[in-house]
Amino acid sequence: MTFASLAFYVFAGATIGAGLGVILARNPVHSVLFLITAFISVAGLFVLMGAEYLAMLLVVVYVGAVAVLFLFVVMMLDVDFEELKKGFADYIPLAVILGVVLIVEIGFTVAAWRFTDSAELARQHPSPTAGQVVTDPTGPNNVESLGLILYTDYIHFFQIAGMILLVAMIGAILLTFRERVGIRKQDVTSQVGRKRAEGVEVVSVPTGKGIQG
Repeated sequence: MTFASLAFYVFAGATIGAGLGVILARNPVHSVLFLITAFISVAGLFVLMGAEYLAMLLVVVYVGAVAVLFLFVVMMLDVDFEELKKGFADYIPLAVILGVVLIVEIGFTVAAWRFTDSAELARQHPSPTAGQVVTDPTGPNNVESLGLILYTDYIHFFQIAGMILLVAMIGAILLTFRERVGIRKQDVTSQVGRKRAEGVEVVSVPTGKGIQG
């Protein structure tokens, strides 16, 4: 067994174990930590595939920003997880059925899988554009190859993903600025335009008598 094969099995096993930990951990903080471990393991797999840029992007963006944001939200929000878990047992039979069906489908897929002569090149470079880039020694580097694939073979999917993110961003803004009953809001215009007579009352108090309520 070569070092690359050993590293693949280590990273793949760590990814599967961390993925199971995300869904099986009782503490949500532990789930986020398992998610970070899964991201780092997948980054290692990307390095083995020769996609160093994707590995760096996964660690910097997802581990350094998204996963940490998840952890921050989970730790800062006062969420009653016991309340959320009520009624969980009612869905166990359905979950078991779906799990068995999924395992059977995966088993049929693995049993019927046949590797062709060009399977090795197809596994390393699933896009036709990527295969052309590799066969040309003077072709673009890793980052340029990724951009070439995104904006040629997968341009429509890339644009659709951008539209979905745009709609999600607009929805989040609308939810933030929706009208809520019983919440006091700051009116900057009325504060700036407020006159002295509206906030100050001059009272003439007789000497020795104080202020009568």
